[in-house]
Amino acid sequence: MALLNASNIRSQAAQSLQLIAFEGQSSSDVLAHIEFENPSDTSLFKAIVLGACRYFQRLEALSHLLLRKKFKPKDQDLLCLLIIGLYQLEYSRVPDHAAISETVNACRLLKKDWATKLLNGVLRNYLRQQEQLNQTLDNDWETKFSFPEWLINRIKPHYKGQVEQILEQSNQQAPMSLRVNLMKTSREQFCVALDDVGLGYQQHPLVDSAVILEQAVPVQSIPGFAEGLCSVQDVAAQLAAQLLAPATGQTVLDACAAPGGKTAHLLEFTHNNLRLDSVDIDPQRCYRIQENMERLELSAEIHAEDALIFMQSKAEHYDAILLDVPCSATGVIRRHPDIKLLRRSEDIAELVNIQQRLLAAAWQALKPGGKLLYATCSILIEENNQQIDAFIHQEINARLLDLPPELSAISQSKLGCQLLPGTQNMDGFYYALLEKQA
Repeated sequence: MALLNASNIRSQAAQSLQLIAFEGQSSSDVLAHIEFENPSDTSLFKAIVLGACRYFQRLEALSHLLLRKKFKPKDQDLLCLLIIGLYQLEYSRVPDHAAISETVNACRLLKKDWATKLLNGVLRNYLRQQEQLNQTLDNDWETKFSFPEWLINRIKPHYKGQVEQILEQSNQQAPMSLRVNLMKTSREQFCVALDDVGLGYQQHPLVDSAVILEQAVPVQSIPGFAEGLCSVQDVAAQLAAQLLAPATGQTVLDACAAPGGKTAHLLEFTHNNLRLDSVDIDPQRCYRIQENMERLELSAEIHAEDALIFMQSKAEHYDAILLDVPCSATGVIRRHPDIKLLRRSEDIAELVNIQQRLLAAAWQALKPGGKLLYATCSILIEENNQQIDAFIHQEINARLLDLPPELSAISQSKLGCQLLPGTQNMDGFYYALLEKQA
């Protein structure tokens, strides 16, 4: 991978945003292949791209207010560059003069010198009309919160009085949360190590393995990370092992498992004493599971297979199953703002169908008396409580188990647990714990 110099930050950001917003590539795939000579430039580059994704709907609408006529399709890179310039002026700490001059210079690197005066004028015009333009954008929820209209319309009927909070929380920068490996150390001992290197943190009250850092840092600077004393994982995701709570020696399946955080936590929870199958359809992502297992010194059977086909061959085989199904990911937009650009309304019905099929296959693979934890990182009821409600009415031997009272107290659903983004500093997640009656 060739390292780029600082002069390429904005032009590369524009090209990356174009791949995400107009060509449907995920930000994680796009950003994984780009690095700058100076690590701080890489951080700035990623912050600009992800920030532009976070506020894309608002900034695109703003560009339409400022331009006399839209850019042609062949100039989508210029539109993305303008959006990046507007993002810096409105949301970043980059000084206005630097944001404008660097954005204009990026025109030349994109070989579109003709647009330098245009971008310079538009950005300066925005600064002159900033207050008035922002008031105009705030009159519409789609541009006020920078959310696609279809998603707002899906949220509105089910979260009355909470919609603005959900949208605002989804636009916040998510904290860096750690899962302490309680097989190797205690949370108290780990926090002493954080104190020793001056990293501020909070211990989470709901999950005894969870620590939230006050500021995100490179993993290399976290004490004991390389030795497997901790992993990066949101607190809501850490609830999975705690809720499924497999017993030592059981046969367990983690379906749709990559990148392996929940697989690892299940093993840490039982001191690496499970017969655990970790399944994911993507071989590259299975490689990441293996990397996690090696760093944490854990053992699992990793299968690069379609979880549906895999489970259909395992009738009544497992004591416990974690089914973290593919979903809309609408609960983790604060971590992955490109979801607002990539997801479409028509995707939901297809995802619901996949979830139904996976749930049915998992149920057949579960032993009588076994437990299945259904999980999504979604806030859409079609994927969550409606899915579970239909399932327990269909399967007469399915019993929905109660969740801990401290979770029920913050749940937005009486059927399972629906967490909204930002609740106790967690991502949006849904859990339902089912028992297969003999």
